[in-house]
Amino acid sequence: MGKLQKDLKKQRPSDSPEHEAVLNLFRTSNRIELRFARLFGQHGLTTSQYNILRILRGEGKPLPCLEIAERTVVKVPGITGLIDRLEEADLVRRQRSVEDRRVVNVEITEPGSQLLASLDAPLLKLQQQVLGHLSPAEIAELNRLLEKARQGGVE
Repeated sequence: MGKLQKDLKKQRPSDSPEHEAVLNLFRTSNRIELRFARLFGQHGLTTSQYNILRILRGEGKPLPCLEIAERTVVKVPGITGLIDRLEEADLVRRQRSVEDRRVVNVEITEPGSQLLASLDAPLLKLQQQVLGHLSPAEIAELNRLLEKARQGGVE
């Protein structure tokens, strides 16, 4: 009996190695997401809001809402609502494009940048807690395998 089968208290093994791998991915992803959501929540953010701020800080200039939506790690249906809440918290600012009035650009504010900066060290610490037991070679292999798995029709 495999570890996942024991953890899930399954009576019988998975139907296929692919099934077991998908269950392992779901379980691992869920455990990691919960830990990061807890950290972001302590700073008044959701994981999706953090993701938007991270994108804007990394770009270093305002981006159109649709561009932000395309760059998110986890696809979210309500990008406008997320940006609304970030704007209400003074973490981002919207501005209409001068070239095309239909386009709304979003930029991170100084308070948004400061909030992200305050998360940098705790985030690094949590990443090390979650994956620090893996060697650099194992991390590289994990990344390679996850990227390869996404090539198999995962959009």
